[in-house]
Amino acid sequence: MNQTMNRALKAGLVSVLSAGLLAACGGEAKPGEGKPGQNADKPFAGQKLSIVTANHPWGDAIKELLPQFEASTGMKVDVQSFFEDQLAQKLTVQLTAASETPDVFMMSPLQQARMFVKNDWIAPLDDYLKKDAAYDFNDFSKASVSSNTVNGKLYGIPIITEQHILYYRKDLLEKAGIPVPKTIDELLAAAKKLHDPKNELYGFAARGQRSPLVSQISSFIYSEGGDFMNGDKATVNTPEAIKGMTTYATLLKDFGPPGVLNMSWPQAIGVFAQGKAAFFADANSLFKNTTDPEKSKVADKVGFASFPAGKEGSKPFNVTSWSLAMNAKSKKKDAAWAFIQWATSKETVTATQKKGNPGARMSVWDSPEGITAFPKELAEVTKETQKGGVDHSVPSVDKVSEARDIIGAVVQKAITGEDIKAAAEQANKEFQALIDKERGK
Repeated sequence: MNQTMNRALKAGLVSVLSAGLLAACGGEAKPGEGKPGQNADKPFAGQKLSIVTANHPWGDAIKELLPQFEASTGMKVDVQSFFEDQLAQKLTVQLTAASETPDVFMMSPLQQARMFVKNDWIAPLDDYLKKDAAYDFNDFSKASVSSNTVNGKLYGIPIITEQHILYYRKDLLEKAGIPVPKTIDELLAAAKKLHDPKNELYGFAARGQRSPLVSQISSFIYSEGGDFMNGDKATVNTPEAIKGMTTYATLLKDFGPPGVLNMSWPQAIGVFAQGKAAFFADANSLFKNTTDPEKSKVADKVGFASFPAGKEGSKPFNVTSWSLAMNAKSKKKDAAWAFIQWATSKETVTATQKKGNPGARMSVWDSPEGITAFPKELAEVTKETQKGGVDHSVPSVDKVSEARDIIGAVVQKAITGEDIKAAAEQANKEFQALIDKERGK
């Protein structure tokens, strides 16, 4: 494995050098960048690269592999990790100040990419991709790439993906003679049949908090043929969107556990892991909370299925939750790309995915080595979902948090018995106003 990774790394570095760095060999090197052409085996000797990651298992996995990268390139890599909120705050402060560091950082593209691009904080990566055919960028799932594309340009390389799937209790379905739901109507019927609140068993558990639930209703909306917006037009009040939100609200209102309005994913998955829900719908990346015996009372009874189909088929979100981005003000862009290229190579993705980090390279999902950290059924569902799905789980606007609050209120009102159509009309007006303001209308 190490020899393979070394060969891939050196091949990539040769490409980076031949395409850009060797042009500087005849002149003086920039301060702090050394003269890479003078030492082909250690092309970035003397450089120090600044990397910022979230406190995430991927960051832990990549830190274990860094000594090999440093030995092959001659550069030193300083990695700092922060909790998600702290990371967002740190990046905003440093990038607003036009800081040259960090050179590379983890970015949540659906939450941050549009704003970062608008502020010229991150560099487009398209030209780097043209320099090395062996990197095989076509190996990344189309949806994961699309999640990182803004205005036709690529601003991040996917490192962690998420797909919306259905978790279910194998034992309960088998005992009741219920097949795994393949459609949303079948899910509604199964949740109703298994719902037994007197014995603390609920048909369905999922997020009910106003902002967190928005990503979860997305797949219900998409599968009915709707979306949050169409171009610059808000579409929360369309029949398709209302149908999707109504289904979700019904599942939680009629078959959900008590207190759903206060549940984000930790609380909802906790209900399922405690054996108190027949179904749970959320991202596949959360699976260890249901299969780890230390966290789950039903660890050996959990099944995984593709998101059920609506009128337009099964259209779950299939997104990049984390990607690597390059600081537009970095003075070490070639070195930064060398790191990104290595960290997202087939060999490195295989190594990080073996630690349970779901990546975006289809070839890794096709390899036996790439799926060892995942239950067989989950790996099959993930691999199939990676082939399609929708590239966003939240509205494609700069102020994602504000949009989520507006749209999430519709479902919460429906759960409490209010008129969902009236709520959707009001939300659509508010959402349209937000879009218009952002677009300068």
